[in-house]
Amino acid sequence: MTAAPRSGKRAAARPFARVLLSLLAAVLLCLPFGAAWQYHAYRQAVARQEPVPEHAPEPAPEAGKNPGSPAAALARQPRPSGPVVLAYHDVRPDGHSPYTVTPEALDAQLTALADAGYTTLTSAEFTRYLRGGRVPARSVYLTFDDGAQGLWQYADRVLAAHRMRAAAFLITGQVGRRHSYYLSWDEIRRMAESGRWDFQGHTHDSHHRATVDAAGHRGSALTNRLWLPGAGRRETPAEYRRRVVRDLDRSVAEMTGHGLPRPTVFAYPFSETAEDSNLRPGEPSPQRLLRQRFAVTLTNATGSALPPGPRAAAAGRVQRLEVTARTGVRELMEGIAEWTPVAPGAVPRPLRDPARWRLRGDLATAGGVRPGSLAGHGPLPARRGCLAADYRSIGSADWTGYAVGATAAGLRGTGNHTVLTVRKGSRHPLTVYLSRDRVRVATGSPARLRTAAVRELAPASRHRLRVLVGPGRIAVRVDGSTRIAVRTPAGTPASRTAGGIALGICTTGARAPWPHFAALTLADRRPATTPDGGR
Repeated sequence: MTAAPRSGKRAAARPFARVLLSLLAAVLLCLPFGAAWQYHAYRQAVARQEPVPEHAPEPAPEAGKNPGSPAAALARQPRPSGPVVLAYHDVRPDGHSPYTVTPEALDAQLTALADAGYTTLTSAEFTRYLRGGRVPARSVYLTFDDGAQGLWQYADRVLAAHRMRAAAFLITGQVGRRHSYYLSWDEIRRMAESGRWDFQGHTHDSHHRATVDAAGHRGSALTNRLWLPGAGRRETPAEYRRRVVRDLDRSVAEMTGHGLPRPTVFAYPFSETAEDSNLRPGEPSPQRLLRQRFAVTLTNATGSALPPGPRAAAAGRVQRLEVTARTGVRELMEGIAEWTPVAPGAVPRPLRDPARWRLRGDLATAGGVRPGSLAGHGPLPARRGCLAADYRSIGSADWTGYAVGATAAGLRGTGNHTVLTVRKGSRHPLTVYLSRDRVRVATGSPARLRTAAVRELAPASRHRLRVLVGPGRIAVRVDGSTRIAVRTPAGTPASRTAGGIALGICTTGARAPWPHFAALTLADRRPATTPDGGR
């Protein structure tokens, strides 16, 4: 009577066991596929980092041991007074874009910077400098635009090897998309945790070119009113403002929402600012919208020199030195030497620094002329005209108090003269034209010159000129006796009077020879003193 029920229980248990075994088999069968899927998802989120290239160039010898090395040449430059901002994009070994730098090239460049005694700045250190803070005498701010995945996969390990830091400028709308090119948020998180990277603004979804008029011309979506084909018109200024504000605020929110500090620096897409746009005066300015959200903006192209310093701080915009696939170590070191802000007193004999002069004008390439031609040490153009050159136009952008001494020679007849410009590149330049028997002082740009004074001189083939530059006044002296003073308009900010020097030699007479500068000196002046030495 009891056997039947037991047999029934065993029979009832068999289907349950078969189901359990089937489930276990299914789980075991799916485990490899699940693990593979999880690994794939992980790879999509965090790519494998590559080590520093094994075949990267050997570190350059110390500057003192190899005087001919690029690092040594940079180390011999006058002690700089401010940083240089370098603009990179992607880093990867197989890039076909001219803006992609290989890991080997990046490693060689950072090696040379380290050998020349340079340190790297964080974004916080850089913005503090613009507000008047101090940074190491030799420093660079490394910036990488777009947020390409190569920063995590290749550049991060190179930075780690050199114990350097950098800033990545994110197009937040692209993060996590097209992961073969752009960073993921997980990679960004790991980079931030390393302490080597901070992350800054580069728009959410405005880093592209779009149609800006009925003819189909295209321009940066950030800095242009876009064409609305459905309406047959451009955006109104109000529509443009709403779109840009929405984009910038979304970009900031994406970064802070993923645990990053609020960005303080912004890099213009394509380096195109309002000067490159179809916006008209009085319409919403992208620079103004950006300054409401960021401490400073960066671009690789400006209408005037804006290296890090007072002038750039006042404008809220800083110019960067761009590094591309074609930039070798020597070219980079030369660029940094040219762009590094220096004080006037650091280069007391600028004519002995021919590499820092840049010829300009129609005669700049005529007859193999070179900067030494201004001092009578090189070939001169065969045709008549003016040969001009600027000195350290970027490195001198913030000069405000300095003295220039010059000796003009070879002044004969009425057909030749020399030219000295101070505050070059500022809104208030002053130019001195010196001939055999006359000195003329003019203010304003070459296109809008205004004569401030003319004085007759005792005729001579050589005259000594001294120009004392201050933020409020410029004093001009010729041969120690002739004096001309030109005041700056009251209330002009010092940043608008900052600028360096330029020289020119001109001959227009049929038989007049070329003049030249027999001497040129530079010296610092205390900002507290007036240009003529008074108090």
